[in-house]
Amino acid sequence: MDLQSRWYGRPGILRLLWPVELLYRSVMWIRRFAYAHKWFSVADCPVPVVVVGNITVGGTGKTPLVQALVQHLQASGWNPAIISRGYGRTGTQILAVTAQSQADAVGDEPLLLFRRTGVPVYVGAQRVAVLRQLLAAHPQVDVVISDDGLQHLALARVLDIVLIDATRRLGNGHHLPVGPLREGPERLDSALVIYHGDVTEVPATAYRMCLQALEPVPLYPSEEWVATRQVAAFAGIGHPQRFFNQLRLFGYTVEAHPRPDHYVYGPEDFANIRFPVLMTEKDAVKCQGLAPSGSAFIPVEAVVSLGVWVHLDQVLRHWRKSHAG
Repeated sequence: MDLQSRWYGRPGILRLLWPVELLYRSVMWIRRFAYAHKWFSVADCPVPVVVVGNITVGGTGKTPLVQALVQHLQASGWNPAIISRGYGRTGTQILAVTAQSQADAVGDEPLLLFRRTGVPVYVGAQRVAVLRQLLAAHPQVDVVISDDGLQHLALARVLDIVLIDATRRLGNGHHLPVGPLREGPERLDSALVIYHGDVTEVPATAYRMCLQALEPVPLYPSEEWVATRQVAAFAGIGHPQRFFNQLRLFGYTVEAHPRPDHYVYGPEDFANIRFPVLMTEKDAVKCQGLAPSGSAFIPVEAVVSLGVWVHLDQVLRHWRKSHAG
């Protein structure tokens, strides 16, 4: 049984690591206490910052939500930008994502967000430094979305949005390394909480989000996607099974090829493939030149409860009013 199965099932032998879990929880509590009591400084930001993150390890659908946030803000008259750590990239320096950027240099999710939104996207480990460099280069930006960074407490924010996988939820309820929790459930009390996926019940204070899949798009622009029902499906995301299940609902017969989140593909991944390749959009930004001719990806869009936009608009109006003049 792999680690994910333990985290989202019975911890089993991982219970032996409870001293490490206790140490981790203590460090996280002390750290948050220190920031709350101003023992550590929190950088003031000249623009409002909205952080989108999760309290568990693994993917929960943050990237399409960030895209939806950008689109809503643009429609509301704001000039948004995005900052991200760029998880899985090779370098550590602060970089602006451009049309020429490669996923290994800036990260797959920032590259995907830049291509889908066109807004300024900067990556780097230290969110405060990344934010300052972005604003210096783009003074028109008046709101910033931090893709992940919930635990990066040195960065002031007007709103935390926490995304929870509706199926896996908080796993076995333990903190790392016994379970998937980065922070305890009490962290949700100070955040806007969204459950992603099919779920019948959510807390009264939480909202819902689902992903709407669009038509397949050819990986290579010069080609056309030839409709087929038997596909080799690739998903290097936090929860690959969700993608495979979605394809089956669409009527595809799926030969599943799950990969770890932020997986780095090579030619060997597509050797001896018998069927047309269909992958996630996040994988597609890394697979041009690797996947065979005739491959395609499935874009998705987040469909979010109206209450999320009402809450966000209220927070930003309050910030703008308090900083007027």
